[in-house]
Amino acid sequence: MPNLVSRRQFTVEWAHCDPAGIVFNSRFFEYFDWGTWILFETALGVKPENMSGALGIILPLVDVSARFVTPARFGDVVELYSQIGEFRRSSFDVAHRLMIAGALAVEGRESRVWATRDAASPSGIKALPIPDDIVSRFQM
Repeated sequence: MPNLVSRRQFTVEWAHCDPAGIVFNSRFFEYFDWGTWILFETALGVKPENMSGALGIILPLVDVSARFVTPARFGDVVELYSQIGEFRRSSFDVAHRLMIAGALAVEGRESRVWATRDAASPSGIKALPIPDDIVSRFQM
């Protein structure tokens, strides 16, 4: 069954770039984060800032990686595509593709945990099983 794909188009701003006008590598991880939150807002109908209150969950990032194929530069129009790569019991992967002029520029992956704040430790969190009805919202 195909997965829901979120899409965001944006133009690379000067503030995203190093002095040579090439996107600074850490910005791509910010772009991935944008894609994840757009995907979850689309699937669940809850804005990111309301997710903890509405669903009682947080989605901490536990691993991230990227493969840089071609540079993104100041003024480039980027298409960011994000989708769930895999759901596991209490964690999931999000796959990201950044396209420029129809060509792959960067691909990335995030691993996140479906978690809640731990009542026994106010500064802690604990993983929860991802409900089947949540998983189904990401499938088309």
